[in-house]
Amino acid sequence: MRETRLSPEQLIYPLFVMPGEGVRREIGSLPGCFHLSPDEAAREAREVEALGIGGVILFGLPHAKDPRGSEGYDDQGVVQEATRRIRSECKELLVVTDVCLCEYTSHGHCGLISGHEVQNDETLELLAKMAVSHAKAGAHVVAPSDMMDGRVAAIRDGLDGAGFADLPILSYAAKYASAFYGPFRDAADSAPQFGDRRGYQMDPANVREALKEVWLDVEEGADMVMVKPALPYLDVIRAVKEATDRPVAAYNVSGEYSMVKAAAARGWIDEDRMMREILTSIRRAGADIILTYHAKDFARKA
Repeated sequence: MRETRLSPEQLIYPLFVMPGEGVRREIGSLPGCFHLSPDEAAREAREVEALGIGGVILFGLPHAKDPRGSEGYDDQGVVQEATRRIRSECKELLVVTDVCLCEYTSHGHCGLISGHEVQNDETLELLAKMAVSHAKAGAHVVAPSDMMDGRVAAIRDGLDGAGFADLPILSYAAKYASAFYGPFRDAADSAPQFGDRRGYQMDPANVREALKEVWLDVEEGADMVMVKPALPYLDVIRAVKEATDRPVAAYNVSGEYSMVKAAAARGWIDEDRMMREILTSIRRAGADIILTYHAKDFARKA
């Protein structure tokens, strides 16, 4: 009689990829998660696939950063190499790639900078180039997380023009300016060097704005839409689910994960029960897909 069911195939597991060979280094603020070289990312992906998890999403740490984030759209970049390796070794696993400049720019912002201002329109061409580069490497889905206005249309045009008209776009449509991203920014070395991202990420107080952002992205060609973070925004997930016919993803972000791990390490909670309750709540709110660092832990006991 259970109304809400959750299975590993509905989950996507984040991987952090860095240059090198044989690199597997645990991330201090994300216990159980690692910085991985492309070969180790492929090994990790094989385990993820064997556990029945639906897919992985790749985030990159480049060799070097510059103001334009140029390694992000380099065909020989670390995410591109990891994508090729994973695709060659995993036949059933969905490979999603994050499309954003913040991991690759020396200033840590998601777009090009003039003075201390993000240049929205000038950034769109580079995001499209990154998406096309990921598609050439074999990505099944590209997921723009930058929150620049008009980026879904620019990426759709870029993919169509490069011969990838059927490649889906999973848009981070409702991405809030959140305190829950702290461990991720440590893991991806992507904290802004000045200011913050409230100028282009959403106000946590707003719901109607989230629906507007979703509708705009759908009109521009988004095939799926995402709400990020998940736990503080369950009401937004429900509102988005009811407002669109597109599949809805939710990102159970690093801060949500790390709080559970930290409390469990102190013996304050039953980690397994809490993890299941959290993931079930996100699914119950309306998420068809959940991006979560808990994916392997959940799948091992599913």
